[in-house]
Amino acid sequence: VEVKIEVVIPEKERSKEEMSPNGKASPLIYKVNGTARHYHLEEHSIASNPYHNPKDVVEASVCHVKDLENGQMREVDLGCGKALLIKESGEFHAVGHKCPHYGAPLVKGVLSKGRVRCPWHGACFNIGTGDIEDFPGLDSLPRFQVKIEKEKVYIRASKQALQTQRRTKMMAKCISLSNYNLSSTNVLIIGAGAAGLVCAETLRQEGFSDRIVMCTMDRHLPYDRPKLKKWLFMQSMDSHPEQIALRPKEFFCTYDIEVLTEMQVAAVDVKSKIAVFKDGFKMEYNKLLIATGNTPKTLSCKGKEMENVFNIRTPEDANRVVKLATSKNVVIVGASFLGMEVAAYLAERAHSVSLVELEHVPFKRFFGERVGRAVMKMFENNRVKFYMQTEVSELREQEGKLKEVVLKSGKVLRADVCVVGVGAVPATGFLKQSGINIDSKGFIMVNKMMQTNIPGVFAAGDAVTFPLALRNNKKVNVPHWQMAHMHGRIAALNMLAHGTEISTVPYLWTAMFGKSIRYVGYGEGFDDVVIQGDLDELKFVAFYTKSDEVVAVASMNYDPIVSKVAEVLAAGRTIRKRDVDAVVFLSFRTGDMSWLTGKGT
Repeated sequence: VEVKIEVVIPEKERSKEEMSPNGKASPLIYKVNGTARHYHLEEHSIASNPYHNPKDVVEASVCHVKDLENGQMREVDLGCGKALLIKESGEFHAVGHKCPHYGAPLVKGVLSKGRVRCPWHGACFNIGTGDIEDFPGLDSLPRFQVKIEKEKVYIRASKQALQTQRRTKMMAKCISLSNYNLSSTNVLIIGAGAAGLVCAETLRQEGFSDRIVMCTMDRHLPYDRPKLKKWLFMQSMDSHPEQIALRPKEFFCTYDIEVLTEMQVAAVDVKSKIAVFKDGFKMEYNKLLIATGNTPKTLSCKGKEMENVFNIRTPEDANRVVKLATSKNVVIVGASFLGMEVAAYLAERAHSVSLVELEHVPFKRFFGERVGRAVMKMFENNRVKFYMQTEVSELREQEGKLKEVVLKSGKVLRADVCVVGVGAVPATGFLKQSGINIDSKGFIMVNKMMQTNIPGVFAAGDAVTFPLALRNNKKVNVPHWQMAHMHGRIAALNMLAHGTEISTVPYLWTAMFGKSIRYVGYGEGFDDVVIQGDLDELKFVAFYTKSDEVVAVASMNYDPIVSKVAEVLAAGRTIRKRDVDAVVFLSFRTGDMSWLTGKGT
């Protein structure tokens, strides 16, 4: 038997490409401002044939067909690039071998029920089509066709596909943008983060070809916010926002997704379907997505408005902090994810880094006291000084610039730069008189389809509470990058009346001193933590339990166990406290994945 792999376009997308200019078979109809409009997929072919150029094709023998058992994956090298060969349920599949998000090797991920999950950040890809099914990330994997001939495995693929290791799904374009009234749009998206961008892209992927407008207070096109604190600090002091852009400017032009920068919405009139901007401009909409995220909390003490005191919100903020902190004294207020990550990245650059926190252990509420102490020790070993169970009472200046941070404990810290990371509040103040339901904390309440109480108005991202299937549909706020992506997709699908409900499992990560903590589930209210591994060596798995049920899992240097647990939870299965030892043994030490499908013990 011989296996051959070649790049092909999934049947669903090929049919879209092969439509003739007049072949808009039964286009869907959407109403904007009472006017019926048609929308359909872009008529212009995008890579309709991956083998235009024979010189771009490579073919190589990579293994014997019997080298793979069911449930196994293997990276295969074609000389000019690699592919991921998969065998499941007796069938062979082949896709790109790197996660398009941050380039994780998918061969080290988790294969389960027709999809492969990234070992680093939990993105999921269909092994038959390569399509992204869970986030983070925007692109899908290239899919390679598998053929079986004789007893060898051959791969035939496009060199370009092997080198890029990503595929942007087919999208529609706006039919006649020039005919639109500038003050009217079909879909208005307030906010240009992950939720807003994924919503716009999903609409285009589903064939929507009416006007889409995104507006943002930011001066930049949508960018990767996690990289703002996890990546920019590791670059030169001349880093530019374009380096962390989620999509280049040309992408928005190509697919007619309009982005209005430095535009703040001041009010929404849901009866008239009009958004009123701060400068007085008004825009009428048919469907609305509110994805405004959150606003960082500020200090309430004297001197809080002083120069060199930062809430890191933009690329410019990050670059200024790096420049000002080099070889200087830095005080970070708040042992939040932001505060701890900034402390880790500045520890090698600053003369000193001091961290002030109200709790007695970092991350206590999220990771528990034992994990928090282990992380704290790692920071202390890297010259970060902690001042716990105290707050800032005053910021003192000299010649208009920060000089000292005074703590309520009486301690005075030398400080040239102060970074504030004491949490955030939802950016929903402009909705107070709108009639959109908002809870006591300012979060927009939505249902499983990301719909608010107002027809045609959706909300997504950090500013919402939604029913989490994992916790019996309890209304929760999950301010994670991955979840914002999924919110945007679900909102878009339901703008098009698909009736799709959200069912994803929360997945997050944080990186400090070159080590990553991965976390899956929703652990709020946990009453016990079961640790497997060695906290002192920073190689462990922490199981967070509520009564007898495991509600969340965190790990460090134990990949891909968190991704494996994510698949268990996504399948609707429950892990009991008594099962923890078996979970670690079966998933990590033996590599046995049968317990994912309930076939093992």
